Amino acid sequence: MLELAILGLLQETPMHGYELRKELATKLGTIRAAISYGTLYPTLKRLQTAGWITESESDPSMIPPMTSKRGRVVYKITAEGKERFADLLAQAGPETYDDAGFGVHFAFFARTDRATRLRILEGRRRRIEERREGLRDVLSRAGERLDAYTLELQRHGLDACEREVRWLEELITNERSGKTLDFPADPARDAPPESPRPHTDRP
Repeated sequence: MLELAILGLLQETPMHGYELRKELATKLGTIRAAISYGTLYPTLKRLQTAGWITESESDPSMIPPMTSKRGRVVYKITAEGKERFADLLAQAGPETYDDAGFGVHFAFFARTDRATRLRILEGRRRRIEERREGLRDVLSRAGERLDAYTLELQRHGLDACEREVRWLEELITNERSGKTLDFPADPARDAPPESPRPHTDRP
């Protein structure tokens, strides 16, 4: 999944490691993109060895402050890398139904064909429906034996599954009808990104 995300981001524009790590967090969310440099750079090296990306020296004036000399290296996707990215997008196996796999593929749905999007969405719906039924079974069989907090956690999980199934069904309906994805405006989502704030340990 990290390979897919990196190739997708580099297809938008060349980046150095610092930018890639930041854009992974922006594109995929902080939790999914909690990637250390110790994970990122070996993956970049592997992609480079495979011929899917190349590296070059960046303009020293463009290096972000507080970064190491690694910030001087700019990574670019190759023609072979673009083909690899397209192949990864076309995959719609069970790994694309899991939380991480689905999140990464969904982030690049705009570049994915409709048939593949439908297979992934339907597979994800089946996976969440299975999870939902498992939680319902736990609550019906063992609900009385669970303490209040564990019971509330199970109910919370069940509610999340039910909401996701409804969301997926709406997406699937749109895909089948050929409609452009169109949800009600979300001011928080559509607002321009805020400028970075200095780090602080205070809440």
